[in-house]
Amino acid sequence: MSVIEFKNVNKYFGSGSAKVHALKDINFSADKGEFVLILGPSGSGKSTFLTIAGNILSPSSGSVLINGKEIATYSNKEREQLRLEQIGFVLQAHNLVPYLTLKEQFELVDRVKKTGNLSSADLERLLAHLEIAELKDKYPNELSGGQSQRAAIARALYTDPEIILADEPTAALDSQRVKKVGTILQVLAKQQNKAVITVTHDLRLIEQADKIYELTDGQLVQKK
Repeated sequence: MSVIEFKNVNKYFGSGSAKVHALKDINFSADKGEFVLILGPSGSGKSTFLTIAGNILSPSSGSVLINGKEIATYSNKEREQLRLEQIGFVLQAHNLVPYLTLKEQFELVDRVKKTGNLSSADLERLLAHLEIAELKDKYPNELSGGQSQRAAIARALYTDPEIILADEPTAALDSQRVKKVGTILQVLAKQQNKAVITVTHDLRLIEQADKIYELTDGQLVQKK
């Protein structure tokens, strides 16, 4: 069974002459153990796709299922728990609290989600692998764009979610670190049995992906 599935999903914004058909009859699925890329230019619908997958937006029509259960049937509390426990987000805005150090970002998560997070040793290994272990006492405004991006990746992985949704996770990184982040996402999928879904226009990640889709003008086509 797919961990996440879209069935004939459409999303509209606006109304009348200003109505925009952002996603058009999207069918998609991802299993645990898969690293999936969704490629497309700006304005193609990638961010809309990701926010619907993350249970932030609801589709205008069609169904989104997590582990076989349709999201539309979830209560508000169940939706909150889903986002907290089962989905990790890596967003372009980096999603870091500006007045907390990197170390305190993880301590905040511990107060909200008290169990099931990475152990101290696993977190240390992750930070070291991302080359940000020495930055734990730094605030977000003291980090470079690439460092903030890698910190956001660590923050998303800390809760040990089964679905990881990444929005342009390599946008601020050089080619060497792109390869390292791609390897991390690939290892997460394979060794820790996660479904890793990345929307991007960065073609440098193609070699490490299990599945590749192209999203153009709201239409999704599988390429690999």
